Amino acid sequence: MIVPGGGISLDGTRWVRCKPGFLLPVRVLSRLFRRLFLAALADAHAAGRLAFFGKIEGLRHRETFDAHLAPLKRKKWFVYAKPPFAGPEAVLAYLARYTHRVAISNSRLVALDERGVTFQYKDYRRNGQAHYRTMTLSADEFIRRFLLHVLPKGFHRIRHYGLLASAGCKANIARAKELMAVPMPAVNPPAADDTVDPDAMTDHRPPCPCCGGRMIIVEVFARGNAPRGPPSAGAGIRI
Repeated sequence: MIVPGGGISLDGTRWVRCKPGFLLPVRVLSRLFRRLFLAALADAHAAGRLAFFGKIEGLRHRETFDAHLAPLKRKKWFVYAKPPFAGPEAVLAYLARYTHRVAISNSRLVALDERGVTFQYKDYRRNGQAHYRTMTLSADEFIRRFLLHVLPKGFHRIRHYGLLASAGCKANIARAKELMAVPMPAVNPPAADDTVDPDAMTDHRPPCPCCGGRMIIVEVFARGNAPRGPPSAGAGIRI
């Protein structure tokens, strides 16, 4: 999925840039991946799609399996995310090789005879010339593997939304390029006779890590003290 780092304002007069790090916070993504991964494991175990042999045969029992996963729910998971080395152009070129080509190119086909189809492939477990090897499959097996890359009926390889929607794609891209080429207006310092709110100048409230807005401090607790719970309905009020 490719998501632009901004968009055209509703009135169409300016390009609204996103804040840095707007797309996928790594901590949030790590916790989400942990939850979904462990939930999928639990569902697969409940449906009987997992098999256990040897020393881990006891994991067939639901209680044992749940006890085995329990420590993983408290463990920190880390999703590896980083900016591309060569910029966004390299990412687009990488994705294009998968979205705009077939499962195997003609240059990798070596022979077709009574034995089947012979083609080249890369063995990433080997180095040097042994990295490139050949494989021969029967015609029906080659066709079966090839058809695994064909999308089912009703599916599309690429879908476009927003700025790249087919209805106004060309006009939207042209307008976005025009707006991004315009330099951002400089913020002029307030004039001497301008009225400045003194509270705004001394607002030291911490920003919210989610939306960026100023957080409202409801109460501050002293170090080592637990927060006080609300009084019960029958408790009296002391003055």
